[in-house]
Amino acid sequence: MYYPQPARLSQFKRPRVLIVGCGDVGLRVAKLMRGHGRVRALTSQPDRVQALREQGITPLVGDLDQPASLARLAGLAQYVVHMVPPPSQGALDTRTAHVLAALGRRGGVRALVYGSTTGVYGDAQGARFDETRPLAPATDRARRRVDAESRVRWFGRQQIHRSGTRVSILRIPGIYAADREGGHPRDRVAKGSPVLVEADDVYTNHIHADDLARISVMALWRGKPGRVLHASDHTEMRMGDYFDWVADHHGLARPPRVTRQEAAQTLSAMQMSFWSESRRLINQRLTADLRLRLRYPTVKEGLS
Repeated sequence: MYYPQPARLSQFKRPRVLIVGCGDVGLRVAKLMRGHGRVRALTSQPDRVQALREQGITPLVGDLDQPASLARLAGLAQYVVHMVPPPSQGALDTRTAHVLAALGRRGGVRALVYGSTTGVYGDAQGARFDETRPLAPATDRARRRVDAESRVRWFGRQQIHRSGTRVSILRIPGIYAADREGGHPRDRVAKGSPVLVEADDVYTNHIHADDLARISVMALWRGKPGRVLHASDHTEMRMGDYFDWVADHHGLARPPRVTRQEAAQTLSAMQMSFWSESRRLINQRLTADLRLRLRYPTVKEGLS
């Protein structure tokens, strides 16, 4: 099976890459592209400019909530990775609308990868499914992601005849990594945070941050036009079993179990939304489309 390496990107002549939202995953994408392209990153925080430069990234200061600040993005990059979440209120993703408007003014974008969320499916009651499943967002947060996906698809349809633009949508589950802030489940277990009793438990999905960065890069080069991909590993565990394994692996006490009713008395509505949705993702398109083999096929490899 083909195992892509970053060095394979050397066949491209210094592509111009723009990362919109250069957080943890964006920085991992930039690291993969180092030496293989001219990488720019849009940030809304001027105090991050120097840190980005030190990592070989050309920083651009702009605010996705202020479209006038995005004018310089027009014609800037051939390849774009968009990882900025929507605003925290409303049913529309105005941030994605603003960045797509700026990118579309002069065209020239060959490929755009958008990082969405598996929350767009709502609760699947533990069903196993692929990317063709109808969307059923249950929260405003997920509905904003559905709006963003539709805008990205429209952008691809409008630009494909102008610039040959391919857009890929990554539906991303829970991201983890030992070197990611808040990304190691051991910390949650050490705090004694509860999980659901077996009767109420839900299936949860995962992806290592390094694998997500590799998926994002390979989607730029190999993603099919308008294609949705589950950016998920092969783990198939209920949430409680997952945290029990983490506890056992690190010699910690297993987390206490509570009913859904008991959890609702102490957790926020956002936390409860994660405990109310159960699904198992089929990710065969990663192999079929991207010819990608995950370095961390399950959380057991990723956390060991």
